[in-house]
Amino acid sequence: MTNKDKFLNLLGLATKAGKLVSGDETTVNAVRKNSVSLVIVATDASEATIKKMKDKCNYYETPVLVSCTKAELSHAIGKSRAIIGVSDNGFSRKMRELMTVE
Repeated sequence: MTNKDKFLNLLGLATKAGKLVSGDETTVNAVRKNSVSLVIVATDASEATIKKMKDKCNYYETPVLVSCTKAELSHAIGKSRAIIGVSDNGFSRKMRELMTVE
């Protein structure tokens, strides 16, 4: 099992545990409130979306991962999403270990 597979499995667990926020505006609002400890953006999201999330996360000092495609993220959480916020420190720490933070 690759690190990417472990990462996606962990996303599924975090979803079941209710430790994720997903969607563009919901995640941006969570970043503003400092209620997420990691933001994940799909690699095939638009360049404007990726830049917006990176800039927002840099300003609020929230780690951001640009990894996995929309299809992979959507399959892992059971919803069609390109942006996901992780609100649990344990999940986000393990996800950052598995994938490199940009």
